[in-house]
Amino acid sequence: MKTVKPIETPTDLQTGLTAEQVKQRVEQGQTNVQLKKLSRSIPQILSDNFFTLFNILNFAIAIVIFWTGAYKNLFFLGPVLINLIIGSYQEIRSKLTVDKISLVNESKLTVIRDSQLQTVPIDQLVADDLVLLKRGNTVPADGIVRTTVGLQTDESSLTGEADSVSKEVGAAAYSGSFVIAGQGYIQLTQVGHASFVAQLSNAVSQDKPDLSVLMRIINRIIKVLTYTIIPVGLALFFRSYLRNGDLTKAILGTSASVIGMIPEGLVVLTSIALATGAYKLSQRHILVRSLNAIETLARVDTLCLDKTGTITTGQLTVKQVVPFAQSTEQVNAIATLIVQATKETNATANAIVALGKKALVATVQEVIAFSSERKYSGVVTANQKYLMGAPEFILAEVNAEQQTAIDQATNAGYRVLAVVTEVSGQRQLAGLILIADQVRKQAKDTFAYLRNQGLQLKIISGDNPVTVVNVAKQAGIEGSERYLDLSQVGDDPDYRQLVQNYQVFGRVKPQQKAELIKAMQANGQCVGMTGDGVNDVLAMRQSDCSIAMAGESDAAEATANFVLLDHNFDSMIDMLNEGRRVINNVERVASMYLIKTIYSVVLSVLFIILGTGYPFQLSQMTPINILTVGIPTFFLALEPNYTPPAGRFMRNVMEIALPAALCDILLLVGINVLDRWQNYSFATTSTLSVFTIGLIGFCALVSISNPLTTGKKVMIGLLFSFFILTFFFATNIFALQSIWPLNWWYSWLYLALLVTSWPLFLFMREMLGRRVFSRIKWR
Repeated sequence: MKTVKPIETPTDLQTGLTAEQVKQRVEQGQTNVQLKKLSRSIPQILSDNFFTLFNILNFAIAIVIFWTGAYKNLFFLGPVLINLIIGSYQEIRSKLTVDKISLVNESKLTVIRDSQLQTVPIDQLVADDLVLLKRGNTVPADGIVRTTVGLQTDESSLTGEADSVSKEVGAAAYSGSFVIAGQGYIQLTQVGHASFVAQLSNAVSQDKPDLSVLMRIINRIIKVLTYTIIPVGLALFFRSYLRNGDLTKAILGTSASVIGMIPEGLVVLTSIALATGAYKLSQRHILVRSLNAIETLARVDTLCLDKTGTITTGQLTVKQVVPFAQSTEQVNAIATLIVQATKETNATANAIVALGKKALVATVQEVIAFSSERKYSGVVTANQKYLMGAPEFILAEVNAEQQTAIDQATNAGYRVLAVVTEVSGQRQLAGLILIADQVRKQAKDTFAYLRNQGLQLKIISGDNPVTVVNVAKQAGIEGSERYLDLSQVGDDPDYRQLVQNYQVFGRVKPQQKAELIKAMQANGQCVGMTGDGVNDVLAMRQSDCSIAMAGESDAAEATANFVLLDHNFDSMIDMLNEGRRVINNVERVASMYLIKTIYSVVLSVLFIILGTGYPFQLSQMTPINILTVGIPTFFLALEPNYTPPAGRFMRNVMEIALPAALCDILLLVGINVLDRWQNYSFATTSTLSVFTIGLIGFCALVSISNPLTTGKKVMIGLLFSFFILTFFFATNIFALQSIWPLNWWYSWLYLALLVTSWPLFLFMREMLGRRVFSRIKWR
């Protein structure tokens, strides 16, 4: 850990910086410029969409084709340019929307300037600013602690150690850490690019791996194609050119082969689907901080919930005070004194303040700030100590009457706070404060929907497990009677066994939350975590996908993949469905892009071996690419498809793509054999080849369109009609041979292809499904 530079001229704690001093620091560039952007810049989006391996290949081939003068073969650039334009437009639109929401939701901190408290966005902080940090705040830049009221930070994102660090006056505070207890003022010393976290190129959120399952699979396909396209293309070109000496024909045939191997639009389609998903969620007041998390959330099979703010509204009220050693008035006075001294502003403190009771008159000598580890707070006066928190953490033992009162309150669903006095090390229960929280109105319906969608729900809370169980039952969460108090399991429990045996975990410390998540992952589960407080941060970081409520904790929001801006947990349904729609639709249409990739690679190798030219040219494939891939996949990608992903992307894709590609290969090889026997013209064989590929393409399209609704039937019917009409009326445009008028032999060939394509496709699917796909272990 680096040493924070000392402050030569400390800023006055009462006045802070003046407006003139702030202006000077801004002019000197000493502002807290934020390094991490939530989305890519517009030039970066355009650059990333344009400068891809496949696009470079496309445009290089286009230049060569242009040189040959065969301009009709440049039609293939149409879908490429359309993909570029639509993909960039959709992503830029999503970026602008997400950035706008991010700006509105941007964290703001309290500073002292000109002797007044001001609220300032993080990126407008300057060097030497005095910043007030409370529990849940992220430290915005490096600084020196100037005042402290039990200030403790978590620096695990920097050191890897999860233990809290107490901060005394003069101690260093580091950007990337967050406050877990107490509060205090820090004076910023290193801001923006000069901060510790910036120099480590690390961010507080400790981002999950950038690539989701879907993108990893697609990138794997691209990697394989990268090592295939260039050598196969070069071999085909030289084989064709050396055989017939026709440079133009060799270029056009090789171009058709190489372009066929490229799954044009698959990567762009995936990016568009994810960006559109983020845009749609933003319309529902959900901030998406990671596009790939949309897919990850759809794969989550276990959702871990924090009770407060998730199952409940988080709007706490004091329902009753149960006095024991002190009167009700004294219990209220002690609780109010502790809240005022610790300066807490959380929901529990606000509920006590709302009572409007006078604080106990006493001189506070020491403040014990609340932390999620010890689960209590307190003050020390000249004569005694006052504590308030969870009974089992404050009191070593209680009598029968006290235990009965605690049990009755927890069974009724109340959060129980014990107010304790301590003199000479002896603690005495002054009384109990019973706090009620309200279950969200739509919670029962939301959890029922999630359960019906196959999600396992687990509750991980710092509250008493009996209280949590009561709330869980009100919310209709099944299995909540299987609960465990994690304060009773010892230092080294078998977490993997615990998560299998129990549904509700109470009295969980922050590090234990992370261990529970890790155990579920070790058991093969994909885990989502919802939370709203600083005590949830470690678990959210450990999870595969995390969701935070806005406005509760800067650290939780910075960690989360999704932020619910309107605190509406029902939005989980929208998030889950949007992720599933993206995965299912990309998976559905991906096979259409890979059919031509498979048959193009195989045919290229075959024709290199046979020494014949490629059977068709680029211009002839344009209607196929538009009518069987481009138009239908666009509409199918927009369909509402909310079924749980099966987790077998490659198998689902290959079950359609491989049979269709093999059908194309067999039929095109057959046409090539007929050509050698009958000595057809290139126009005849190429038209037959294109007709064949189109028919098999429609067979695959029908298969991926199931269930065939009326709208899909109309779409496929119109596209097929345009396909047939192309061979009558658009032959000159695409360099095809008209199929009318033809002699009886050619007519028989077209009719035979029309009749046999669907049965052959079904036969191939059945054979491959039984003999191949069932035996392969797909990932």
